Amino acid sequence: MTPDEQLISPLSDEGEVGKTLPDVGEAEEADEKGPLRRCVVTREHDRPERMLRFVVAPDRQVVPDLDARLPGRGIWLSARRDVLETARTRGAFARAARGQVVIPPDLAHLIETGLLRRVRETLGLARRAGQVVCGYAKVREWIVAGKAGLVVQASDGSADECRRLLSGARDIPVVSPLMAEALGEVFGRERCVHAALRSGALASRLWHESKRFAGMTDVSALRTPGFSGDRVEQADR
Repeated sequence: MTPDEQLISPLSDEGEVGKTLPDVGEAEEADEKGPLRRCVVTREHDRPERMLRFVVAPDRQVVPDLDARLPGRGIWLSARRDVLETARTRGAFARAARGQVVIPPDLAHLIETGLLRRVRETLGLARRAGQVVCGYAKVREWIVAGKAGLVVQASDGSADECRRLLSGARDIPVVSPLMAEALGEVFGRERCVHAALRSGALASRLWHESKRFAGMTDVSALRTPGFSGDRVEQADR
């Protein structure tokens, strides 16, 4: 363990100010069965693609498992920066693991960079599959034709321009996880401000990855309040 790493024991049980974290040692094995997972901090249930999973490595390191595929009993958190901070500082990881754990000092950074990587990978898959177009004119064509299930706008793009782009179709969800240069790299361009994905699995994945990233960075990466992401899962027919 390096000097910067935290060794957390399960004895710490205080949560947020005025609150106590519940005992998470009971029946956690059952939490990875069924369609929902339970956050060890908030105790709220949600779908796994909307949450963050962690496992404890043999050396007791807490490891983020963004793919939710690593072996071992998972520790689930709501995808929010404040929830992660509570788990990190108040012993929730140790209590869920039923023993001491080592928390990397850059855990939040590891999660953020991992989520951004997944955003880029999803856009790349959509590009290779012919499920995405980029550029204002092409995106507008897809919107008018009813082909767009999800719109991506660069986080440094214009809100007014986005409103014009969505004219007559304001119910289409918009995500903004990347700046124009980073979005452009996906399409082999110097910059890209707008892209659109067809409805389907890739659009749904990008929606959820963007939502998790927004929760971790406290930025407005989503622009359709109350949108659940369910509609983008419906494949075009």
